[in-house]
Amino acid sequence: MNNAFDCIVVGAGHAGAEAAYAAATIGVSTLLVTISKDTIAKMSCNPAIGGLAKGQIVREVDALGGLMGEAIDATGIQFRLLNRSKGPAVQSPRAQADKHKYKDYVRKRLEETENLTIIEAMVTEIIADDGVVRGVRCAGGSEYKAKTVIITAGTFLRGLMHIGDEQWAGGRLDEPASNELSDSLKGLGIKLGRLKTGTPARLDARTVDYERLECQPGDDEPKPFSFLNQTICCEQIPCWITYTNEAIHQLLRDNMDRAPMYTGQIKSSGPRYCPSIETKIVRFADKSRHQVFLEPEDGSQTTIYCNGISSSMPKDVQDEMFKLMAGTENAKIIHYAYAIEYDYSPAVQLKVNLETKAVSGLFLAGQVNGTSGYEEAAGQGIMAGINAVRKIRGAEAVVLGRDIAYIGVLIDDLLTKDIDEPYRMFTSRAEYRLSLRSDNADRRLTQIGRSVGLVSDNRWYCFENKVSAIAELCGYLKKTRVGGKTLWQRLKRPESRMAEELLDIAEVRQMDLPLDVLEAAAIDAKYEGYLAKQAKQIEGFRNLENIKLGEEIDYRRIGHLRNEAKEKLGFFRPFTLGQASRIGGITPADITVVQIYLKKCRDGN
Repeated sequence: MNNAFDCIVVGAGHAGAEAAYAAATIGVSTLLVTISKDTIAKMSCNPAIGGLAKGQIVREVDALGGLMGEAIDATGIQFRLLNRSKGPAVQSPRAQADKHKYKDYVRKRLEETENLTIIEAMVTEIIADDGVVRGVRCAGGSEYKAKTVIITAGTFLRGLMHIGDEQWAGGRLDEPASNELSDSLKGLGIKLGRLKTGTPARLDARTVDYERLECQPGDDEPKPFSFLNQTICCEQIPCWITYTNEAIHQLLRDNMDRAPMYTGQIKSSGPRYCPSIETKIVRFADKSRHQVFLEPEDGSQTTIYCNGISSSMPKDVQDEMFKLMAGTENAKIIHYAYAIEYDYSPAVQLKVNLETKAVSGLFLAGQVNGTSGYEEAAGQGIMAGINAVRKIRGAEAVVLGRDIAYIGVLIDDLLTKDIDEPYRMFTSRAEYRLSLRSDNADRRLTQIGRSVGLVSDNRWYCFENKVSAIAELCGYLKKTRVGGKTLWQRLKRPESRMAEELLDIAEVRQMDLPLDVLEAAAIDAKYEGYLAKQAKQIEGFRNLENIKLGEEIDYRRIGHLRNEAKEKLGFFRPFTLGQASRIGGITPADITVVQIYLKKCRDGN
């Protein structure tokens, strides 16, 4: 096999899959290196895609031309639109997946992708020369050359697993850790930290007593993730709800001296918004119960994922815990919950294109940057893949602003915040979430995906037809009057039923437009005033974003700049003045001082 490529992607999780697909689809020779092809896009934790804010990211990945949206549409077993009773800005799609079919689907798509080679190996070293990446070396000594390398190592970098006082090296259950790669990154001058995450037990679905559980069905009319699909045709398999109780809480309290999180065995920070059950009973001591979702992991309902009860407690404590919970008293544990500590690279060491500052051509994406979640990983992966190609071709990096995409919010947060726990996306993190809805991700991003060569002709054809249909419908609504008001104005009423109201109009029904077109027009009408107000805010935001800060600036030499600001700006090295303003500890006065300094530099003073 030819051992020279344009781009090498290390790791084939959700970040690696999107990165490799993007780079190869755009048109450069790409090598994807994975320990096992059987674990490509493996759902090592929750067998679900989407959720609050995460669903928006999936739709953005899809709008750019990525894989995740199509994969979940093809393999989902339950679809739900979260926050349906609230406004479109915070509504998010979520779907349970058949985790086996999901990874098989992604693997097949990757194997069919031109310009992409997949091999099974463990990368142990990044080869670099004079601060420029040259390729990778694998266990056994084989080497592969490349112009760019993307590391998407997930939890594998010096991974350490915990169940009670049991500890063993591993990147995931029954998979080895990658210690040498950590050493290689450190040798290149990249600083590493430690984080912790965990996963709950899986149960034999046949041993669960469903009569004692609350049923949670899927939506009657499932909404697709991919803009290429109008409908979802699959059997909707229910999830189930149960609760912990005081007896379980007392069991955990009685055994807290055996919990790695509290004995000092685990020293790293875990995700604040997805705590273990032992952390919940400490942090929320006043609560008498916590909700637990029992979610099928496949269409055959072979195993159950116990969402909301992750743990690193000893096995005997886990056994007793399930015996005390309604519906699982006689359930058989297929594999026990565990925690995992792993190395990550604080993302302040990255440029806005996800390239490391220390080594030219070396990119990092996914959990290695301190994030959690398949969706956050996929969003970084697709951007790393796009920008690796841009680097090769000498083109300007693609940077999604906070006003353009949740992916932009995610990356900007990573570059400007001290991450001391796994980062998770929420709608509240986005200042312009009214504009960053799940329904309009294609109108925000598909043109960008097309411009970089990732959006297919078929997707572009569908997009153009949709945009044209929305424009035609909006024009009709603005000129057609009923009772003195235009239909456009009527849709602004608080009691308006949005798309349903449009279907009550015979002329609109005769247009035979897809539901997503009707919804887009109705939302545009209802929120026109709010969106116009937000557009003015975005314009002000862009004024600061358009002021670039060169890497050569020595902040120590800027007079009247506070010492704390000098240290912060020198450490984070923000790309724009807007990014500088979002760094903790930087004040509006600091920004003004830097603006004055930049103006003097331009004027030659």
